[in-house]
Amino acid sequence: MGDQSFVSQDMRARVRNAVTPIALAAGKVGLTPNALTVIGFLISGVAAAAGAAQLWLLAAGLVIFGGSFDMLDGGLARAQNRVTRFGAFLDSTLDRWGEGVVYIGIVAGASAAGFVAGAVLAAAAAVSSFQVSYTRAKAESLKLHGEVGIAPRAERLVVLTIGLVLTGLDGGLVAGARGQIWLSIALGVIFVTASITAVQRTWHVRSQLRQEEQGAK
Repeated sequence: MGDQSFVSQDMRARVRNAVTPIALAAGKVGLTPNALTVIGFLISGVAAAAGAAQLWLLAAGLVIFGGSFDMLDGGLARAQNRVTRFGAFLDSTLDRWGEGVVYIGIVAGASAAGFVAGAVLAAAAAVSSFQVSYTRAKAESLKLHGEVGIAPRAERLVVLTIGLVLTGLDGGLVAGARGQIWLSIALGVIFVTASITAVQRTWHVRSQLRQEEQGAK
């Protein structure tokens, strides 16, 4: 059940290799891995503000730009041999926080446009996304493997970005515009796939615990 996400492990490795030179360049100008993590979080806040203002294309660009810092901070930490427990904690914490802030911006923007269904879907997507993160964190607190499933954070950000771009290009959330449909589809996909991922992780933990119990007999 390890590699079931939309993006293969090979593609992930290629992306990591591609961003390593950029991460090293950031390190040369004095930025630390933790600084990159904080910058990514702040960009997420700006993306949320853009969403609240219904600037969907800008929000999309900022979401993917902010998300790229999640690769840069890890790449720099590995390249400089500065991987720390606090860095991992900060990265995970601000990633979750930033993702939540973006959804709040979408809820605000959809509500301002009178698109109640979009606001509800954004809230639902946020809850399911948080559950994905929680199941992994709880599994790891029990010293179990919890990183499985079809829709981890990177995949959710890609789906959200595509939805925001199509929303911005197709009329926004004006009543009757197809932008409402695109945003609904993106948020619906995130809600469903994140929910499935949370179930997959729960089942994965259950399987590991059963194996431990059988091994102890």
